[in-house]
Amino acid sequence: MTMRIRKIVLVLLVLLSATASAQSFKSDVSKRGTTAAPFLAIGQGARSIGMGSAFVGVSGDPSAIYWNPAGLTKAQGVQVMFDHTLWIADIKYNYFAASYHLGDYGALGLSFTSSNVGDMKVTTIEQPGGTGETFTAKDMAISLAYAMQLTDNFSIGINPKFIHQSIWKMSATAFAVDLGVQYVTPFDNAVLAMSISNFGTKMQLLGNSNLVLHDFDPVGSGNNGKIPAYIETGNWSLPLNFRVGVQYMPVRTETHALMLAVDAMHPSDDYESLNVGAEYAYDGFIFIRGGYKSLFLDESEESFTAGFGIKQRLMNNLSISVDYAYQSFGRFSEIQKLSVSVSF
Repeated sequence: MTMRIRKIVLVLLVLLSATASAQSFKSDVSKRGTTAAPFLAIGQGARSIGMGSAFVGVSGDPSAIYWNPAGLTKAQGVQVMFDHTLWIADIKYNYFAASYHLGDYGALGLSFTSSNVGDMKVTTIEQPGGTGETFTAKDMAISLAYAMQLTDNFSIGINPKFIHQSIWKMSATAFAVDLGVQYVTPFDNAVLAMSISNFGTKMQLLGNSNLVLHDFDPVGSGNNGKIPAYIETGNWSLPLNFRVGVQYMPVRTETHALMLAVDAMHPSDDYESLNVGAEYAYDGFIFIRGGYKSLFLDESEESFTAGFGIKQRLMNNLSISVDYAYQSFGRFSEIQKLSVSVSF
């Protein structure tokens, strides 16, 4: 049995490493803005954002569905999370996630992400002030995750998901999967973790807006200037991201706890960078967090993060947590997150 588990672990590690290597692009070009569904790169959960998004080895609540599905094995009982993000340009994102621990049979997780950008005016060259119509853009992702603890110290997880984007009369869909592992090392229980996110199909915008009337010879006369035509749109890959992280707790007493975390990032649409974060907990009730996102990444608008939270046990196994996070976003001002979690 032990030999079989070792083989499974080896295969998973090889798959994660090979996939990331296959997606690497040895060039001075960052490939920023060359992927579809960029909302998939927005971190979920105020706790994680407050820690600089260094969370692949920390995740142990419903937000693990996003960061590392293997972390679901740490989420005991039933847990429910709602996360609200005030993003740049007045864009708002909502994230709902729930997890259920199945004991020896692993853990299940369900998540739903959506965006709200509000209505915007439809403008044309002839009517720059608006045609009287409005349109909106929407993002949506839904996933169902499963995680299992193969040994006392090693967990794996998988998170298949469906992704949908739309703008006015056009939409695109894709299917993807996230994979993750967590390993509690013999070195003072430090956690080593890896995950790969958004490995899936490409997205292509299709819809009525692709149909146009075209004049193939605008200079000539006597021809039909309203020939039905179809504008072909391109296929775009999802923002693949490979993370390797370490989590360590140098202080762990009944009253005080200090957690440190570092994640190395290898995205398909940007350069490599580091996320670092820390969390101090007092009596398991008050939490203070800080971090730095996209360390060593040139021309990044992201930088310092901070946050706090409280966790109150109400009765028996019922508890509620409220977390807030702030992230500096350079010329785009800041990002704010609020999360509410209930566990029982």
